[in-house]
Amino acid sequence: MTKPQEAGEKSPDRESRWNEVYRLVRKIPLGKVMTYGQIALFIEPLTARAVGWAMNSCPRDVPWHRVVNSLGGCSTDRLPHVPTGLQRSLLEKEGVKFDSKEKLDLIEYRWFPDDADWDDQAES
Repeated sequence: MTKPQEAGEKSPDRESRWNEVYRLVRKIPLGKVMTYGQIALFIEPLTARAVGWAMNSCPRDVPWHRVVNSLGGCSTDRLPHVPTGLQRSLLEKEGVKFDSKEKLDLIEYRWFPDDADWDDQAES
């Protein structure tokens, strides 16, 4: 009989999927973003919410700030351990502009991995 998972402990399958998320997010170019849902479409069977959980505990070398919500907004302002405005500030340093409603233009800034990026992702 296997030991039940401790609260917050990653199962081997979840850890593998989360590592796929991190590999993909590391490929997002400077000044570009992906949404949680967009990443989930590439890494089935994850949901946008699961991608959010993965990003919440990502390694330091993952550019977490390049993952935004489906409206082009920063979702991290609601997290107690992330200073308000940090995600936006990091994106603005990369040249991303926000409108008066604190949203970025996904048509301009969304990144779509091409086949070469995705082939490399699958081999990682």
